[in-house]
Amino acid sequence: MSTSHELPRLIDPFARAITYLRVSVTDRCDFRCVYCMAENMTFLPKKELLTLEELDRMCSTFIGLGVNKLRITGGEPLVRRGIMGFFNSMSRHLDSGALQELTLTTNGSQLERFADDLYAAGVRRINVSLDTLDTDKFARVTRWGKLDQVMRGIEAARKAGLRVKINTVALKGFNEDEVFDLAAWCAAEDMDLTFIEVMPMGDLGGEDRVGQYWSLEDLRGHLATQFTLTELTERTGGPARYVRLEETGQKIGFITPLTHNFCESCNRVRMTCTGELFMCLGQEDNASLRDIMRATPEDDAPLIRAIEDAIARKPKGHDFDYSRQQEDGKMTRHMSHTGG
Repeated sequence: MSTSHELPRLIDPFARAITYLRVSVTDRCDFRCVYCMAENMTFLPKKELLTLEELDRMCSTFIGLGVNKLRITGGEPLVRRGIMGFFNSMSRHLDSGALQELTLTTNGSQLERFADDLYAAGVRRINVSLDTLDTDKFARVTRWGKLDQVMRGIEAARKAGLRVKINTVALKGFNEDEVFDLAAWCAAEDMDLTFIEVMPMGDLGGEDRVGQYWSLEDLRGHLATQFTLTELTERTGGPARYVRLEETGQKIGFITPLTHNFCESCNRVRMTCTGELFMCLGQEDNASLRDIMRATPEDDAPLIRAIEDAIARKPKGHDFDYSRQQEDGKMTRHMSHTGG
């Protein structure tokens, strides 16, 4: 095996090795979740998106530079036409040992169709975004989604052998009363559960995001009224902090970009479906890699230089802040564009 897989070449200014790439493969989605998109979204023209072949080349270049975990996001990644061809082609990096994990975040709507194919491509764990177990509330928060379709998808994923983690965005006045139901359901189904604070990304067409914000400190306190919470030291290199509920033995994660800055151990960068590399989800600075790559179809050297230059600009952390009842640090781009 080449040394590029043993020693990460992408080291940021704070001596963090960048080994995790999150790639949005589409800005399109079959849902319109109220905290993520406006209902009438204008999507990008196809020519601006990286082709599946370009996505392969881009991801393979990052893997050659020491990235060993690849998470595919969107939009909804499974609505991208031909996306299983991309997963199948990435599996060669799992076979070679260069890639340790190939995974995705999904809304679950297409899992019934693709779960077996994903497993066959080497995917072993997936994250499913699900904010409520109530059919009517689900229709309301996703605008277009059907809960039974997602539940069938989760069941198909588990049958296929995929480990499922549920990601739930904490929304004030929406799912506060479902915390215990969600925890009980995940315990019964042996699925991990992570709660996420709502993030200030993009114009939602009049939605009040400060009004949606529910601090996970409050949510933890709510859980503690019924469970004994034991802090776990486990870190996955990601932003989540974990506790164990002693009564059920299950693991619960908390991603708190607003009440805690979780950046000190950040090992990831994000690439949009148009080939912009964001060194930090909460900063606007980015490097546009698409045109560099398209200009040199036979030579990856300029692309590698551009990636290395971008990593050299990775900031220490983000600036999200709701503490003054306004959306400080808000990003102009939608979450669906950067990738969830």
